[in-house]
Amino acid sequence: MDNKTNQELQSATFERLIKHLRGRKDVQNIDLMNLSGFCRNCLSKWYKEEADKKGVKISDLEAREHVYGMPYSEWKEKYQK
Repeated sequence: MDNKTNQELQSATFERLIKHLRGRKDVQNIDLMNLSGFCRNCLSKWYKEEADKKGVKISDLEAREHVYGMPYSEWKEKYQK
């Protein structure tokens, strides 16, 4: 498999994971962290770190909004237990 195809598949997989987590608002970050060692906040930090490496400027809040599908404060208010 060539590198371009591999990166496209990885990108699609990441977006599918994000979509899945957006649909599973019942699963709290602490649950994810306890079971897998990462959570939505980790994903948003990794997303921002990769953007920084590419010289793409996004804020922490923008990265979180990408992962959560809404502003983090709104998600916390609606879904965090």
